[in-house]
Amino acid sequence: MKAWKHFKTITYHKYLVMKGCFQVGLYYQGIMHDMSKYSPTEFLVGAKYYQGDRSPNNAEREDIGYSSSWLHHKGRNKHHYEYWIDYSSKNIPGGMAPAPMPRRYVVEMLMDRIAASKVYKKEAYTDSSPLEYYLSGKERVPMHEKTKRQLEKLLSMLAKEGEEKTFAYIKNHVLRK
Repeated sequence: MKAWKHFKTITYHKYLVMKGCFQVGLYYQGIMHDMSKYSPTEFLVGAKYYQGDRSPNNAEREDIGYSSSWLHHKGRNKHHYEYWIDYSSKNIPGGMAPAPMPRRYVVEMLMDRIAASKVYKKEAYTDSSPLEYYLSGKERVPMHEKTKRQLEKLLSMLAKEGEEKTFAYIKNHVLRK
């Protein structure tokens, strides 16, 4: 039963991301988005920890101290800023540094956040929901400054202007450069 509910949740999420990506012209990314969630490594964990109102990765992390599913997922999906963290050539604490994300992946990250907010907030979703979620965890985000500025601009635009204007801006300006 949990496996079926998890399958429906990730498929609906994938559909919403695909729909948003198609609206801005990212057809391949829309089709390929989160395909790794259907792999046994991610799917079985997702089904085991499924709750319906948040990511199963958080429940796995609370249970065993880390998320094996997330570690698998972030290394295969370029729309996650964690994919873009590399060893630094500079002498910085921790030795790791974020690299800037290509715009098309920043846009896919935005679509991912919109879809996740719609899936988990359901009827309570507003165009401000993705920005509110982002701001609630902003201090811990090791994201490249350029990527952070791009994402924050798009999240703010979404909150103020709505999907139609934001997606038109993305299609006609962000992805045209």
